[in-house]
Amino acid sequence: MSASAPPARGSMPHVCDVDVVRHPDQLAPDVRDFLAQAEKRCPEFGFAWFSNLAATVYPGSEELRFYVLRRQGTVLAVLPLRAEKAALGWTLHALGNFYTTLFEPLFAPECGPADLAPLLVAMRADFPGLGALRLAPMDRTAPSYRLIIDGMRGDGWKPYEFFSFGNWFLPVGGSWSDYVARRNGALRSTIKRMTKKFGGDGGTLEIVTAGDDVARAVEAYEKVYASSWKKPEPYPGFMPGLARTCAEQGFLRLGLAWLNGEPIAAQLWIVAHGRAEIYKVAYDESFKAYAPGTLLTALLMEHVIEVDKVAEVDYLIGDDPYKKTWMSHRRERWGIIAFNPRSPGGLAGWAREALGRRVKSLKARFAPDAAPAS
Repeated sequence: MSASAPPARGSMPHVCDVDVVRHPDQLAPDVRDFLAQAEKRCPEFGFAWFSNLAATVYPGSEELRFYVLRRQGTVLAVLPLRAEKAALGWTLHALGNFYTTLFEPLFAPECGPADLAPLLVAMRADFPGLGALRLAPMDRTAPSYRLIIDGMRGDGWKPYEFFSFGNWFLPVGGSWSDYVARRNGALRSTIKRMTKKFGGDGGTLEIVTAGDDVARAVEAYEKVYASSWKKPEPYPGFMPGLARTCAEQGFLRLGLAWLNGEPIAAQLWIVAHGRAEIYKVAYDESFKAYAPGTLLTALLMEHVIEVDKVAEVDYLIGDDPYKKTWMSHRRERWGIIAFNPRSPGGLAGWAREALGRRVKSLKARFAPDAAPAS
């Protein structure tokens, strides 16, 4: 579906076209090229990521959307979204789910807040009664974050920000030995002792990146995951699909720990464009005494520092205490919830959000001071 929109008030006179695409496989070549450039910032902004997500998490869904904005035939913006119907209208969400560690509305450098008006018009036409737009998790320091807030405000929407999660990461400087020297003594001791113990008992470690070994490695990963403390995957096809996709792109680093021919720990890292992301980790708790997770993390960390020469390692989602052992810096991921007051659902959501924040602010303001320690 394509539509032309008049220029937003106060913008330069030009015509923008908006295409509404319902599946990543239907994206035009110029849009795929646009996503390829965005992928250099994060693999989750690329066509391959969205294609695997659509195929394994949202197969057959009628609610996926890619809103593509062009000016004079050139792609200016791409918003990957999914719709959910509520009692009082529709809400559009960032196209992702709990697998998503970072989302971004994708804008060309020349895109400004006024350029978003045709996109918002297209969304309301596509989903009559559209009440809200929810985007998360996002980098609050990225230009796109402020741009979409300003664009929605300019179109009459009421946006609010919210915290998503903490994110630990490591700017890499120096060699593997330099990195190890900066870690605490307990970690260095564990790596040394357990490397000797694990190897002495017949344990081996490997990293699979591509080729015929990928299918074997994915099977081992799934076996470890099933034996770990983690809940079963609700979308069992996603991780195997991601591993295959990353292998095809050269992004896969799948670490495995083996003991007596059985996999006991697995970690899937994604390495692309100078960054390493620690995406999934699991181990069989029956073999916890060997610290196989620690040994695998050390092996992969050495590999991405010495072989891949990455500039950053990212532990992605959450403030788990163990992440501080390996990382050195923390940042935050945030989200935006915006309400369309033109619709009953949006007006009700705006009132509820504003009242809730006001009540929270008053409670914080008038809450009694903490009791002194006894």
